[in-house]
Amino acid sequence: MAMVEMGQPPLIERGYRNPTRPDLGLEVLAFVDLRHRLPGQEFTRVHRLDFHHLTLVHRGEGTGMVDFVDRPCRPGTLLHIRPGQVQRLPTTPDGDPADLDATIVLFTADFPPRLPATARVTDDPFGPATWQLDRDDHDRFQRALADLTTEYATPPDQEPEITKELLRHLLAGILLRVARLPAPDDGARAAVAGPEPYRLFRQELERSFAVLHQAHDYANRLGYSLKTVNRACRRATGHTAKQLVDARVTLEAKRLLAHTDLPVAAVSHRLGFSEPTNFGKFFARATGQTPGAFREDQS
Repeated sequence: MAMVEMGQPPLIERGYRNPTRPDLGLEVLAFVDLRHRLPGQEFTRVHRLDFHHLTLVHRGEGTGMVDFVDRPCRPGTLLHIRPGQVQRLPTTPDGDPADLDATIVLFTADFPPRLPATARVTDDPFGPATWQLDRDDHDRFQRALADLTTEYATPPDQEPEITKELLRHLLAGILLRVARLPAPDDGARAAVAGPEPYRLFRQELERSFAVLHQAHDYANRLGYSLKTVNRACRRATGHTAKQLVDARVTLEAKRLLAHTDLPVAAVSHRLGFSEPTNFGKFFARATGQTPGAFREDQS
């Protein structure tokens, strides 16, 4: 899949475009193909995608980055990057592109069938980014991805609508397998569990975090009591609704400070703060650094 550059350094915004099948919201390729597609320093740049990037590593090692967290990749690693997240593709300790044997699936948010279990995987912006599969799980995923790869290689002029539906449902099967995986840590429980109030809260949070900063506003908008929303959030994540709101605002602030040239005042305004000083106090409480110091460290 080709990716269209829409922004300027230091962050590259990449939108989905399939170069060989432009009408299809999915592409399957090998890691080596992606290395060839992004030559030189292009590969090691930080990207922000508007589509899903699912990778299964078969051989080799490297370290990627997803939203400021390093993600070691080795045989059996399953890596899932969601739309809106910032990432750096896996590299060696020297900063060169990693030499991985891996299968990559790129797909738009609307391509897989809408199923409750798959939505838990695709829709939660704080869902797990990596799993380390045991041999049996790796073999199961490898077989499922091989089926998807084979079907993707079907000539597009052979029953194109049937091929598209097969690809959609094969992808759904893979996402259902992801949904069944145990969460890699307690902080990621939300991706595989969570009552209905929590699911609705996370959807509304993703839509409104730059406008609503108070938990009771989300509860009122959803028609639940704050106690109900907090109980659902604690059950799913171990955190209150307010803590999750603050975490989402902080994450977006980090993205904007580290990977755009927006002035701090503009970042503050974009995130819904009435005054830059209020944003500065909020960010310092959340991270222990001023916005300027954080940006300097990242640069």
